[in-house]
Amino acid sequence: MNSPAPTVTAFRNHQRLASGDRLEVARIVAQALLEDPSVILILDDPTGRQIDLDLRAASVSPGLAPESAPARGRPRLGVAAREVTLLPRHWDWLATQPGGASATLRKLVEAASREARSSDRARAARDAAYHAMSALAGDLPGFEAASRALFAGDLAGFEAQLAAWPEDVGAYVLQLAGSGPAFN
Repeated sequence: MNSPAPTVTAFRNHQRLASGDRLEVARIVAQALLEDPSVILILDDPTGRQIDLDLRAASVSPGLAPESAPARGRPRLGVAAREVTLLPRHWDWLATQPGGASATLRKLVEAASREARSSDRARAARDAAYHAMSALAGDLPGFEAASRALFAGDLAGFEAQLAAWPEDVGAYVLQLAGSGPAFN
């Protein structure tokens, strides 16, 4: 199952210019820059980080993009061998587990990732909101207070600071933070 492509959002002068998949936003940004060459910031929605889009013709016009050659050889299985450092007693315990060390480690990692999923989502939402705030509103009044409220989990204080910012910036940062994930 393929996950949807991450979306991006473009801003010019604290106003949302476009939001959507990279190709769609690249086309809109390329056209906007032809009309007005002033700075446009493009943010990756899942992370809130500022990114650059390739606005050359191949990226903006799909018909001009070179076709990629089909891959040959053995398919990648997604398994990567890496080094794990454990104490001797850990290796001894792993050796007694059914399925061996690798199977046991995979089970432990899966269980830990399921258990931490909620806190991981909250941290990712908070970090994305902070990165977007830094890029879009680092020079706006109330930035530091909004940052403190975000990291303290104070939704009311966070929203109060965002209310004084340009509407598109406040709405976008709140969207990334979510009314729940970053504040639980």
